[in-house]
Amino acid sequence: MEPLRFNNLELRLAHNATDIDAAQALRYRIFYEEMGATPSPFCLEKARDVDRFDEICDHLLVVDLEKSTPAKPHVVGTYRFLRSSVARKHGGFYSESEFDLGHLKIFPGEIMELGRSCIDAAYRRRGAMQLLWRGIAAYIHIHEVQVMFGCGSIHGTDLEEHARVLSYLHHYHKAPGHLRPRALDEIYIPMKMMKRKEVDIELAQRQLPPLLKGYLRLGGYIGDGAVIDRQFNTIDVCVIVETENVTGKYIRHFSRDRKGKVAGAVATGNPVQIYS
Repeated sequence: MEPLRFNNLELRLAHNATDIDAAQALRYRIFYEEMGATPSPFCLEKARDVDRFDEICDHLLVVDLEKSTPAKPHVVGTYRFLRSSVARKHGGFYSESEFDLGHLKIFPGEIMELGRSCIDAAYRRRGAMQLLWRGIAAYIHIHEVQVMFGCGSIHGTDLEEHARVLSYLHHYHKAPGHLRPRALDEIYIPMKMMKRKEVDIELAQRQLPPLLKGYLRLGGYIGDGAVIDRQFNTIDVCVIVETENVTGKYIRHFSRDRKGKVAGAVATGNPVQIYS
């Protein structure tokens, strides 16, 4: 199927190692150079954000066609997908380094981890995020994904600075027990830092990172406990979204063309975490 295009931007899955390398280069610029993460010696040498999961994941790309060549795609947005049917064969999910996913892993249907999401600063107001959401909607439709999840990050590691947001998420968006991941005991940080009545809801909502806010608008939930990721200079929470909530206006708006047909072009390709 043909990739999806919007003006000079193209949405598609990575086809080969060159595509993935371009996504890794973008991730390095955003996570390490812009956001202040600490690269491993290997990532620093290569100027790429790389881990073992890249080889087994599908990589959703937004490519600027005007700045690309046949040999070098100019990737300006990316998302990484790992379905449970793939993860079971390759040692599990990335999020398991921070969260106990026991409840999710026994879910009877297909689940999917989202991560390594980022957008070039010059494209954050030019439709790239909308394209990525459209790709997510199409992908989960084609692969019949019933639950998606991932690490939602809050920039910075000062718990007091983010006490309001963490407490708001704990009091108002905690996942139901049958889906609720829990931060691993050795790195568990309680999110209930303020009493419910002390939380200024409107201010907390304004302080939410855009990607977390987007998940919550889809009816997303938050797991039990947060984790400080000092390498990436973030406080992480586990976000869970039942994809039946990514129906209605989102499926209609992001996954169907003007004739009402599901846009499946971005949901094809071979395996080769707004921010992760």
